[in-house]
Amino acid sequence: MYPPAKPRPGWFWPVIILSIVAVAGLFLWAVVYMVLHSADTTSTTAFSTASIGVIDVDGVILDADKVDTQLRKFGDDDSIKAIILHINSPGGGAAASQEIYHEVLRVRQEKHKPIIASVESVGASGAYYIASGCNKIYANDASVVGSIGVIMEWTNYGDLMRWAKLKSVVIHAGELKDAGDPTHDMTPQEAAYFQSLVDNMYGQFVHDVADGRHTSPDRIKPLATGQVWTGQQALPLGLIDKIGGYRVALIDTARAAGIKDEPNVVKPASAKRGLAALLNGDADDLLPSAGNLLNRAPGFYFIWK
Repeated sequence: MYPPAKPRPGWFWPVIILSIVAVAGLFLWAVVYMVLHSADTTSTTAFSTASIGVIDVDGVILDADKVDTQLRKFGDDDSIKAIILHINSPGGGAAASQEIYHEVLRVRQEKHKPIIASVESVGASGAYYIASGCNKIYANDASVVGSIGVIMEWTNYGDLMRWAKLKSVVIHAGELKDAGDPTHDMTPQEAAYFQSLVDNMYGQFVHDVADGRHTSPDRIKPLATGQVWTGQQALPLGLIDKIGGYRVALIDTARAAGIKDEPNVVKPASAKRGLAALLNGDADDLLPSAGNLLNRAPGFYFIWK
């Protein structure tokens, strides 16, 4: 027989519970702190040495701010001798692609730093628009580049609303104020109006690519059919400068910048999503609502599909 257990003092369990809560709170604070601050740091092994800055341009381009911010940081950093845009994108929004293109030109001209484009699998449409602003474009033999063209699209759900016996009520002043309303069919006047916008953007695209590639719009326009080429096909067409992957582009860029040894690569730390996004209230793109999907306006895109 064991002797009866001594009763625990009244403060024992409250102290245990408070200790657990304190440890859990400290752990959660540390996790949140690291997540929130990881997006603002830059990873490098020797930041004070001559380095090559590498910016990834991945996926559909919908926002220019992230890439533009990285370009400005690398442009202002004296330790960064050149910048590589590592591209794997089918393009995206017309205005966003154009904005990054102009930021590339600005950093090149004002900071006197070479910016090189290295296309991985895809560098098409808006992504090619951005690459054309660089000093040099590298692509693999089987990379897909080009797709110089503009597309405008939206979803018309007028038949669905009629089936559901719903009516869209619109009051407007100006004949074309409701052009592109997804609840009614497009009129010939609206079609001509939108075509004029697309044609204007197409002209800007062709002009800027020609300017970036140091040629004339007349030489680019025959290639601006919206189609893509492999890197092997694009080289003789003058759409790229050299066949080679990221490693080739990195070594060539380092040597041109006067870096003889293995180049030190600086890449902006990727922003963490999830908990930090929810805490900051910027997770709308993670969980888009049905209302946001239905309310999307007609969009203009430099994108390859």
